[in-house]
Amino acid sequence: MSTSTAGGGGDTVAGILESIKGNALNALEAVVIFAIGLLFAVLIRNIMRKSLSHRLPPHVYKPLEAGVYYSLLITAGVLALAPFGISLTSLLIAGGFAGIVVGLATQNALSNLVSGIMLLIEQPLRIGDPVSIAGYSGVVVGINILSTLIRTWEGPIVRIPNNEVFNSIIMNYSRMKARRVEFNIGIHYDSDLEKAISTIKALMEDHPLCLVNPAPEVFVDNYADSAIVLKMRCWAPTQAWFATKIDLQTRLKPALDKAGIKIPYPQLDVHFPEKLRVGLNRDEEK
Repeated sequence: MSTSTAGGGGDTVAGILESIKGNALNALEAVVIFAIGLLFAVLIRNIMRKSLSHRLPPHVYKPLEAGVYYSLLITAGVLALAPFGISLTSLLIAGGFAGIVVGLATQNALSNLVSGIMLLIEQPLRIGDPVSIAGYSGVVVGINILSTLIRTWEGPIVRIPNNEVFNSIIMNYSRMKARRVEFNIGIHYDSDLEKAISTIKALMEDHPLCLVNPAPEVFVDNYADSAIVLKMRCWAPTQAWFATKIDLQTRLKPALDKAGIKIPYPQLDVHFPEKLRVGLNRDEEK
């Protein structure tokens, strides 16, 4: 009787020791898995710091780095549960279902987030750039994770989602050192065409902000109903483009007046047939 009890006690102790040994091995395996995941997360963080930290603003880069780093740590923690017999399949199914629900609920926000990161990496526009995006023109005053802010030329600030900005044609007027000034002017059909062209060209050549190369040019753009339409073009420094255009438009009329070139009013010539004209004259005699 005592022998059986002793044997049973020995089996129990052996079982406990085996259990402790198994748990210790599982714990060791879990620690190794998590350590590998931690090293991988640190490696990715270092790569991001070398490649992205200097290209993105701090308020954008720091949340991005933290999100990637802790996501990798959470993944490593989940994988480290496998040696303890916790089913990863159920966790993945639950996490996948939750991810689908969250993804559908935040689809637009995630799209704007990814687009914002791409805009900050590619940098087709910067704060202070004069741009035209999605039908709005003005100066960029903010580039955030989810949206871009533009102060229009009229003054109001427009918020454009980054997804729309990323998928739109962006006209950035600040990347080139020079920008073309261009507008039309109509002269009378009786005016000296060559004199008008030379007067306008001289006006642009003498202007301090019109560049010599490319040279200013003037040419006939259209023969309209009441005027010969001339197109005048010159290039000016981007920062002075608007001031140059306004100044040229202000100086243009006095220069043409001094040269004797008329800017006509809209006019319409009406011609009557001979029979109708005779009839009108008879009515006036009566």
